[in-house]
Amino acid sequence: MVNVAALRILVTNDDGWDAPGLAALRTLAGEFGEVYVLAPREQHSYAGHRVTTDRGLVIAETAPHEFTLTGTPADCVRVALTSVFSDIDWVLAGINRGGNLGADLFTSGTVAAAREAALLGKPAIAISQYVKKGMALDWNWSIELARPVVAELLGQNASAKGFWNVNLPHVENGVAPATILCEPDNQPLDVRYRREGDQLHYAGSYHGRSRTPGRDIDHCFEGAITISHLKI
Repeated sequence: MVNVAALRILVTNDDGWDAPGLAALRTLAGEFGEVYVLAPREQHSYAGHRVTTDRGLVIAETAPHEFTLTGTPADCVRVALTSVFSDIDWVLAGINRGGNLGADLFTSGTVAAAREAALLGKPAIAISQYVKKGMALDWNWSIELARPVVAELLGQNASAKGFWNVNLPHVENGVAPATILCEPDNQPLDVRYRREGDQLHYAGSYHGRSRTPGRDIDHCFEGAITISHLKI
């Protein structure tokens, strides 16, 4: 059982401080401890693990224990853990709008935030919500899906230099998906480009990407919650 009163939880994301997924994660984290927020002022999807060292970062307080930063998700975790908040126990990143599966681990700002936390010695969970085309997304149901997973992971002893990557399937309200611990897929994304004059536009299909049976893409696309434990 998680000792709620004892946990100090940092919440961040890559979709920006005003994203509905961050609001959902803030609500969920509040069920398990005291919440501290430091999130990017702008969207930084696909930023990967980029950090800022060549210019100043502007920080602004938006509410008690809540700040925005003119930096990347990894910047936010660095600044939060070293310069703003003390004694943070866990870092939660998300809830990202869109899956972070397989090869996405290398481009995702959400996952980079959790990875940076692990590098700095803090246990972390990256949470992403896969989105199906043409299907409405209910963030309240995302909270319901994530709650038992977060409760389970917060109750475990975090390994040194490790973090968790969680992907929620896009299912109808009331559907109770299986939760599967699995490895990330190692297949490439569908990388194709459409040429228009001297410009190349990405034309690959995220939903049509290759998937390996038994790994995270396959399970999440089939409607399961996937959990992968990643090591630095």
